[in-house]
Amino acid sequence: MRIALDATPLTLSSGGLTRYVTELSTALAREYPQDTWILLSDQLFPMPNRAPANLVRGRRPHSSADRRWWLWGVRNAIHSTGAQLFHGTNFEVPYLPGVPSVLTLHDLSPWRDPAWHPDVQENAGRVRRRTPWLVRFGRANIILTVSEAMRREIISHFGVKPERVRAVPLAAGRHFRPVPPTSPAPKPFFLFVATLEPRKNVHALIDAWRESREQTGADLVIAGRNRADFAGITPADGLHLLGEVPDEELPRLYSDARAFVYPTHYEGFGLPVLEAMQCGCPVITSRDPAVTEVAGGAAIHAATVAEIADALRAVSSNPRLRNTLSGAGLERARAFSWERTARETRAIYAELLGLRT
Repeated sequence: MRIALDATPLTLSSGGLTRYVTELSTALAREYPQDTWILLSDQLFPMPNRAPANLVRGRRPHSSADRRWWLWGVRNAIHSTGAQLFHGTNFEVPYLPGVPSVLTLHDLSPWRDPAWHPDVQENAGRVRRRTPWLVRFGRANIILTVSEAMRREIISHFGVKPERVRAVPLAAGRHFRPVPPTSPAPKPFFLFVATLEPRKNVHALIDAWRESREQTGADLVIAGRNRADFAGITPADGLHLLGEVPDEELPRLYSDARAFVYPTHYEGFGLPVLEAMQCGCPVITSRDPAVTEVAGGAAIHAATVAEIADALRAVSSNPRLRNTLSGAGLERARAFSWERTARETRAIYAELLGLRT
């Protein structure tokens, strides 16, 4: 099997899209060494670290026609590699027929609230206009998504047949695991990790932390790439803005935190929740359907500023509750792996190609 995957998310320095393409392509190549996995983009991108030999970089545009990437360039690149199928990992597949296509829709945030994705950000305007056409007119043979909650939403929103939409869950990377406590122990802190953007509801978290800080005595640490459309955060005593944190440093942060707090308005999956759980960090998160599905009863759910503040107080004052949440999160995280994601994704490729798995 020769499969081409859109590598454009690898041009981002961090975030869920980058992690998805990195982890999925690497797991596919490791699990199926007999197959060839080809990463394609019209932009320069770094290959995943320690990429297996059968995970390779495809050609970039060579001509002016190729630079019209989704119209001509990607088709030419696919054909030059001999790929049998193209996987659009982030809302887009080739506009013209060629080989079968799988399209990943991580969520419907571009359509749910335009304020979450201004047209100037991440080609949001193009996605809003063109992805519905790719879905409704069958350019994407199979629509892949990351949770059952999102699968139901996609079927309803686009009016597509249920059998065309498949849910394959994500996972936390292997390096996310509990780290022995730092010595000496740091000052207690709550943690938020994600790209800073409007739908993550970070300002509600800050308000809840301020409201409860007198009782909890804990600082607030915020880590993540700041997207250009995100409103700035006013500095405050006890509020630590780390910016983008290297992947290898995140397990230490999760392990040291009193709790990971993720009050997001909307997600397709909510990967940081699973990363925190796999590190044994208690989780407080929103009632978003996808996040609730992923958490599987192993988190505290809070939506309003008052509820988040109450959850911060409860976790701070009750060591038994923290231990219970930590153990439940570790158990929940064991249900997910990138090997499973790779197996289920490849089975969809094989089905579409009429091959036995």
